Amino acid sequence: MGGPPKAMETRIIPAQPTATTRRGAAPWPNDAWRTELRAAVTDLPELLRLLDLRADETSAACDGGFPLRVPRPFVARMKPGDPADPLLLQVLPSRREALTAPAFVHDPLREADAQAAPGVLRKYHGRALLLATGACAVNCRYCFRRHYPYPSATPSLAPVRDDPSVREVILSGGDPLLLTDAHLARLVREIEAIDHVATLRIHTRLPVVIPQRVTAALVTMLAETRLRVVVVLHVNHGNEVDADCARAMAVFDGLTLLNQSVLLRGVNDSAEALAVLSERLFDAGVLPYYLHMPDAVAGTAHFHVSEERAVAIHQELAARLPGYLVPKLVRETPGAAAKEWVGGSAVSSSA
Repeated sequence: MGGPPKAMETRIIPAQPTATTRRGAAPWPNDAWRTELRAAVTDLPELLRLLDLRADETSAACDGGFPLRVPRPFVARMKPGDPADPLLLQVLPSRREALTAPAFVHDPLREADAQAAPGVLRKYHGRALLLATGACAVNCRYCFRRHYPYPSATPSLAPVRDDPSVREVILSGGDPLLLTDAHLARLVREIEAIDHVATLRIHTRLPVVIPQRVTAALVTMLAETRLRVVVVLHVNHGNEVDADCARAMAVFDGLTLLNQSVLLRGVNDSAEALAVLSERLFDAGVLPYYLHMPDAVAGTAHFHVSEERAVAIHQELAARLPGYLVPKLVRETPGAAAKEWVGGSAVSSSA
């Protein structure tokens, strides 16, 4: 399957036709997503077999610390026989993860310092981030929290209740949409009861990797809350946006949908790949938001893109697309008051 990717060859599959789905109508049963979650691929030989690939010196079995996990709807978007498929590279365990690299550490964002209570992070003014769960539907190999010691206790809302400056609560993790609809509804009601909170933001990858997660119960609950709801998706490559993913986005009718990506070597490090991503997101009703420089997490150095190359790619992207389709190229710096705009000034009021 070859060594580490160098200059990226763009591998973009044609977009599938968008299915005609009434906006706001969930086309899947409420429990279909849980069936897909239970069926996720967790065995490397099985993943390679499904994709008609053979292991080589770069692929590796996972230990219990960060196991392989990838849902089958996501596997179905990968190109069989292609060891450099950009979706596969995001989830394929590699022996390169065991290599050490200067400055690549377990907690590069020093999130331990930002913990206001178990499961609650306070990084930026006016916002509180709740680690609603430590679990994810997919284990992305570049994950910046792959070493995070998730608390076993339920996140406490006390720091939010006690601080009137908190206007926005962010549900993150892990992936908060791994909570059941009933559990999520209880949590939203608790947040809703805090008068000074006006906005609920949900960071999730589940509607991308398992579109069936966008259930009628979920959409109804989010539509009925008094809170302004913003759903921030995590899509890195245009091939992730297939017909079912677009159908799931249509179900979120009336909500603000944003996307944040990570710039990853060999996956999306070209203006062409990022332009297709922005266009497909916009076709699905999602606005590109951030393009993150990858965090210096131990085990992820092979995904690194230099700042010089990142800025050049971003400038080329800006020359190709209208401004509203160009995500801000940013990095997160521990202790900073805002995310930093790479190649420019700080992004004010970032989150």
